[in-house]
Amino acid sequence: MSSVGKTSKLTITIRAMTAEDIPRIGALEQELFPDPWSENAFYEALAEDDWGSLVALDDGEIIGYACYLIIDVESHLTNIAVVESCRRKSVAKQLLEHILRVVKEAECEYLLLEVRPTNTGAIAFYRRHGFRQLYRRPNYYRNPVEDALVMVCYLDDA
Repeated sequence: MSSVGKTSKLTITIRAMTAEDIPRIGALEQELFPDPWSENAFYEALAEDDWGSLVALDDGEIIGYACYLIIDVESHLTNIAVVESCRRKSVAKQLLEHILRVVKEAECEYLLLEVRPTNTGAIAFYRRHGFRQLYRRPNYYRNPVEDALVMVCYLDDA
């Protein structure tokens, strides 16, 4: 479960997340999100069969990660993150493309996600990859309190 691509001076490798990755992932969560997941949440995801967790590396260093959940025909992108210095260099694109392949192979019909309405960069990214808004979920985020836009990508369209 690895893919390698040379983009913008990065050699990006995508592989499954391991327990040894979680302290670094936890530090990145704290750095990148106002409402971060705990390290324990990542350990729990690794322990569950219906969860998938990936890391993106450049020269052995974690520069991004993503988690997803598969339940029957439904899949859910639960988080995706890239360190600031590596954004706009195809890291998130490669993580998302990897997840899309996995959930299609699992015969999922769609991939859902939530995103803050103020995260216009992420919304544009998701739209470029076939997602569209389904509805708005009030007060989904806690720090700061903000709605979530629920977006979907129907996998027969992707």
